[in-house]
Amino acid sequence: MTFPVRGVAVGYALVLGAVALLNQVPGIVDGEGRVFGIFALDVYDDLLHAASALWAAVAAFVSRRASVAFLRLFGTLYLLDGLLGLATGSGYLDLGILLYGIQPQPAVFRILANLPHLALGGVAAFVGWRAAPGSGPDAGRGG
Repeated sequence: MTFPVRGVAVGYALVLGAVALLNQVPGIVDGEGRVFGIFALDVYDDLLHAASALWAAVAAFVSRRASVAFLRLFGTLYLLDGLLGLATGSGYLDLGILLYGIQPQPAVFRILANLPHLALGGVAAFVGWRAAPGSGPDAGRGG
């Protein structure tokens, strides 16, 4: 099974770019500064999402091979961050596990708070590692 990995990378660029802008949309951030009442996104998070969007866009523009590399690395990093957040209430991409340690949060909140990283990371890792055969050094064209 193969996917148009460059198109998938473009999709990630669009989604991550939109996420980077969520704090700027009136009505989405509640009185406690949480997006949708769940996600406490700060400038660091916005910059991380914007940098990830740029990385995805550049990878899609450069080649199929770069797109596969993005999906594999991004997917693995985000999936592991989501799993750590699910287990501890803190992730590592935002340095939360180092700054705040283990957070005593209800299981439902942990699931909702980490679902985006679990989903985005899981899908990217799957597409990059399982559904993108022929991604070796000679597969840099097309896609």
